[in-house]
Amino acid sequence: MYRIGIDVGGTFTDFTLVNEADQKVSFHKVPSTPHDPSEAIGNGIAGLLDMHKIAPSEVAHIGHGTTVATNLVIERKGAPTGLITTQGFRDVLEIGRQVRPHLYDYGVGKPAPIVPRRHRVEVAERIDAKGNVQTPLDEDAVRAAAVSFKDAGLEAVTVCFLHAYRNPEHERRAGEIVREVMGDVYLSLSSDVLPEFREFERLSTTVLNAAVGPKMARYLDRFVSRMDELGIQDEPFTIHSNGGLMSMKTVRDYPVRTCLSGPAAGVVGAAVVGRAIGFPNLVTFDVGGTSTDVSLVYDGEPLFTSSRQVAGYPVRTPMVDIHVIGAGGGSIAWRDDAGSLKVGPHSAGAVPGPVAYSRGGVEPTITDAEVALKRLNPVTLLNGRMKVDYEGACRVLNEKIGGPLGLSLEEAAEGVLRIANANMSRAIRSVSTERGYALSDFALYAYGGAGPLHALDVAEECGIPVVIVPQEPGTMCARGILLTDVSFDFVRSQIELVSKESWAKVCQSFKLLDQDAAAWFESERVSEERREVHRVVDARYVGQNFEVQVAMTTVGEADFDTFVEQFAAAHMREYGYNVAGREIEVINCRMKAVGQVPKASLGRVPAGAADAAQTGERSVFHGAAHGWKETPVYDRARLGSGARIEGPAVIEEMSSTTVIGPAHSLVVDDFGNLIIRLS
Repeated sequence: MYRIGIDVGGTFTDFTLVNEADQKVSFHKVPSTPHDPSEAIGNGIAGLLDMHKIAPSEVAHIGHGTTVATNLVIERKGAPTGLITTQGFRDVLEIGRQVRPHLYDYGVGKPAPIVPRRHRVEVAERIDAKGNVQTPLDEDAVRAAAVSFKDAGLEAVTVCFLHAYRNPEHERRAGEIVREVMGDVYLSLSSDVLPEFREFERLSTTVLNAAVGPKMARYLDRFVSRMDELGIQDEPFTIHSNGGLMSMKTVRDYPVRTCLSGPAAGVVGAAVVGRAIGFPNLVTFDVGGTSTDVSLVYDGEPLFTSSRQVAGYPVRTPMVDIHVIGAGGGSIAWRDDAGSLKVGPHSAGAVPGPVAYSRGGVEPTITDAEVALKRLNPVTLLNGRMKVDYEGACRVLNEKIGGPLGLSLEEAAEGVLRIANANMSRAIRSVSTERGYALSDFALYAYGGAGPLHALDVAEECGIPVVIVPQEPGTMCARGILLTDVSFDFVRSQIELVSKESWAKVCQSFKLLDQDAAAWFESERVSEERREVHRVVDARYVGQNFEVQVAMTTVGEADFDTFVEQFAAAHMREYGYNVAGREIEVINCRMKAVGQVPKASLGRVPAGAADAAQTGERSVFHGAAHGWKETPVYDRARLGSGARIEGPAVIEEMSSTTVIGPAHSLVVDDFGNLIIRLS
């Protein structure tokens, strides 16, 4: 039987195929289809099955990462949505936290609310912070709101009442009334999506969930339909932002949890590989066609966060802590009003793409600069399946950049790459040195189609001593999906001054979370031996505004002293100090339920010398310091373990290209990774 991992990117859709019998791994890549991402998935799987002579009935598992929800938010293409909220809180969505997006630039404004004011309706109801009903729900007002939404043709409805996280009674009744009036409208209740306090973040997250829900559901329907047409009976899973897999039903209910779907898989996969090869501390560096995603893996585990912004909108849900910037192979090079050279954040995307791809692109991109300097193959890519327009790439760089700025082709192309590298380096420092981590203790794990092209220059700029390039780095996110378990995150707000006496309330919250997890395991058909749970307590000193996360193995009556010790350690790690004697306040109780699934193992590669893998030479520009140099070109697939290469060199494979400068060298490890140590 076979397992398939899929990552839908902005430019390419990547596939990883694993044979469960012999653990052989194969890779595939097709251009993305932004108008309907499921089309590229169908085309790619059909091609994969045909190439390897696999019957559809032999596919036992499909996992996929998608940017559909993220793109709907970024492009403001969510479904028309209505909001029903507590009287007096209609404008919370617009007021927010009154924090300016850019402290010094008054020209940068907040994004428009997802729900316009005319579709935000207040109703009389009030439950207090302890969960007691103060004002009964005005059911007639809810019914009138639903009628107005139906008349306006809205496709989705959000219900978010002030203290529903403590008592969901009013929200659930309001949801029943909306269903009675509007039938199968897409409905999101904040007590289901995010049962936490802080009404603005809860409201924003629930509104986004509702807005992307209808179109996400239609995308999933098309996806499943294409699998049926291919004869694949296994129901696909989708990776969510916390690095686990979700069933189709769960994705339909909580699409907002997929906002970092694909990138999270890459970080999880990198962590698994890093632990296996002896590099537990990694900076993950994923450069795709439209963006660069960077994250930190510390002591073998990805770092997580419970809050971030997507296109300016707060999203509060557990997720891998990934920093995203608009710098990828398709990022456009342009001149601002003062004539200065800029790169990104806007991208040529998959269509029309870089000029070098001959799909109608007319703007110079990072990829065009790589082709012009012959760092990328100037003839074909994807193992000969994609022709490259070298002359077109050179022409557009000269016309749009070199000529207007008085630069040679080499200067223009190198300028584009240096600006892109500086932007990428800044992103890396934001998740590492700015948070107290020394980059000299980390290795740069470079993947994505363009990651290995930029990795050595970025590592030198950041002071990172080692670069690791995995096999077929352009498909690492798809590979990471096959290294991931099924999981779901549960949370209960438990705002309580913690003491030995009140600790029992925290224990009770975790007992209720255990029940939630057990019900989820049953719904996902996870057997007893494959179940595990991870417990976390969000806590802070009294008077603080934000919490630290305290991991707990168990939460029972005897664990109070352990919690206090763990909180002190977590607070010291996060803030660099502790306050002896100050009271501690528990805010949220969290539980991650994990259902273990069979995973693709890391296969070892046979030994082999580098000479057997050399396919030729070409002149490559290695920067102003070295100029054009005749550079050996190697076929990555033929490099065996133990092979050593002294720079300069170019290592080509189906999904990516790695460029080694004249002062660098590499060795291939037992698992086929390129290990490059910088002097």
